[in-house]
Amino acid sequence: MAEPLRPFRLRGVGGPQKFGVAAATLRGVLRKGCRLLQLPLAGSRLCLYEDGTELTESYFRALPPQTELVLLGPGQSWRGCASDIERLLAALCSQRDAVVEAARKLLTDERAPRRQKLLADLIHNLSENILAEDKEDDKKWFEGLESRFKNKSSYMRHSCESRMRGYLREVSGFISNVHPAARDAYRGIIDLMADKLKSVKYNGCYFDRREKDEAARLCTVEGWFSCQGPFDRDDCPCKHSINPYSNRESRILFSTWNLDHIIEKKRAVVPELAEAVKTHDGREVNWEYFYQLLFTLDNLKLVHIACHKKTTHNLSCDKTKIYRKRKQNHEIS
Repeated sequence: MAEPLRPFRLRGVGGPQKFGVAAATLRGVLRKGCRLLQLPLAGSRLCLYEDGTELTESYFRALPPQTELVLLGPGQSWRGCASDIERLLAALCSQRDAVVEAARKLLTDERAPRRQKLLADLIHNLSENILAEDKEDDKKWFEGLESRFKNKSSYMRHSCESRMRGYLREVSGFISNVHPAARDAYRGIIDLMADKLKSVKYNGCYFDRREKDEAARLCTVEGWFSCQGPFDRDDCPCKHSINPYSNRESRILFSTWNLDHIIEKKRAVVPELAEAVKTHDGREVNWEYFYQLLFTLDNLKLVHIACHKKTTHNLSCDKTKIYRKRKQNHEIS
């Protein structure tokens, strides 16, 4: 007996138009979708619109009817609804004046308080010069800052560098808690970490929109940042987002966001480092592992202040990575 057809909503990467497609199998939906969107069957795939998960036949069979799918042609990708948001933001920036004028017209007739606020926020954000980078092009953004900052990215990079320097000071300041016999070794590790940080300019690229490739897990489109949520959730439940490049108020507000250590710096990472130095028993402490936990996105999440959990995370360092084997020098007789 043939399997019953199930309906789905299908769209391509390039536009918002949706098509109704009914098929019993993943291959059936794929074949019909390729005909509708004029894509080659070879190399095309289907994924969920919501989060970009690529479908397998078994996953497809578990989907409810009317699930929204995206058809990907060869070489195309989809990162979920964030991809739609990126295109919307790009369109808003390219046609900002027209959008602002349309929003103002809507606002004059709008009576619902929530929609009034959304329209007012939209007008406020788009009226600012988000794409401006240099001080001469957006002087208001730089009000209250030192004169040495000539562009937005230089200040944002400095902001991130300051946070990293603060973390280094905290690690260095812990030395009074280290066993006296191990303090020289602990200082040696701090020096190695400091040299590493200097070599990468204190990871200032994390907040620099001009270096998006290196900071891709934090930075989205043209300086937009998204809250990555509490440490025990997949994402931020309130969908907090901010563009500190948009206006002075957003720049100041962004300073209240936290770079949260998933494995906690004060409660777990630094005490574990001190203990490792004390009890190494001839083993070499893997300082680069601790460096990654303290100063890189391997263990840092950008979090809105309301989502920053101050309670104990109850996460610990990976015991298998605390030490590493010393390199053996083999003599040739």
